[in-house]
Amino acid sequence: MSDLKLFEDLIALARTGSFVRAAESRHVTHPAFGRRIRALEAWAGAPLVHRGQHPATLTPEGDALLKAAIQVVEHMGLVRQRMRGSRAEGDAVLRIATGRSLARTLVTDWVARLRHRTPKVLSGGAQVEISTGHMQDLVVRLEQSKVDMLCCYEHPAMSISLSPQRYRYMTLATDKLVPVTQVDTRGHPRYALREGGRPTPLIAYAGGLAMARILGDRLETTPYALAPFMRSDSLDAAHGAVANGLGVAWLPWSMVVADCRRGVLAALGGRNDEVAFEVRLYRPRARMAELAEAAWAATARRTA
Repeated sequence: MSDLKLFEDLIALARTGSFVRAAESRHVTHPAFGRRIRALEAWAGAPLVHRGQHPATLTPEGDALLKAAIQVVEHMGLVRQRMRGSRAEGDAVLRIATGRSLARTLVTDWVARLRHRTPKVLSGGAQVEISTGHMQDLVVRLEQSKVDMLCCYEHPAMSISLSPQRYRYMTLATDKLVPVTQVDTRGHPRYALREGGRPTPLIAYAGGLAMARILGDRLETTPYALAPFMRSDSLDAAHGAVANGLGVAWLPWSMVVADCRRGVLAALGGRNDEVAFEVRLYRPRARMAELAEAAWAATARRTA
């Protein structure tokens, strides 16, 4: 399937606009990725990429081949899905792509419901594969039919680019980012949100994390005096930093509500300081394998 991999390389390059980022998403070195694109150009007999431009753009020949590559990759993915769906029930696998924090929380809860509640979708020898990573890579995996569904955050600041003609979604949950801090021994919030005076230490998110994009606009316009102290690419690490009294972080309410009710953490500010977002489950509009269809149908009934 070497030619198919070259088509997938071209799709990654078109999506990222960068040889470096495309190579990272394809898990190869930058020089190796460049050689593979040149091999595809040799196969096509025409230059496919405008060299020396940033972001990288495709030539007219590259655009034409890209459209064909997308169709071929999608078709092969559907064929693979049908072949997997025709296997014995004991070999059926539900493949889910999601972020690390969602994999630990909402997705695990969702899988548990599919396994334990009636109707039991994940019965017998049915298995589940959960893959995590950067959202851009996970979108590509869905487009290439390497996973059945994608579970992700949704907010205007970070809407994912999936064609509504080819994919549909349901909202699994709504949540909000809330500024929280540790409660001291006297039962008072250790830090406060102030518009002046000494800045409050901020536990922020690294740029690759979905929460960094969701929270970015709010932090740029906030009236509060905040001083970045720690930056993390993990919600769990940010939660741990707040719990240890290192500063204030905007964390999902679903993650901290129990701590706030126990008096371990305290929510700060008001409703204007909260940032609402959704958790969505995406799937192809084309028919999926039998197990994936059953999981989608059962989830749709429960969220209706």
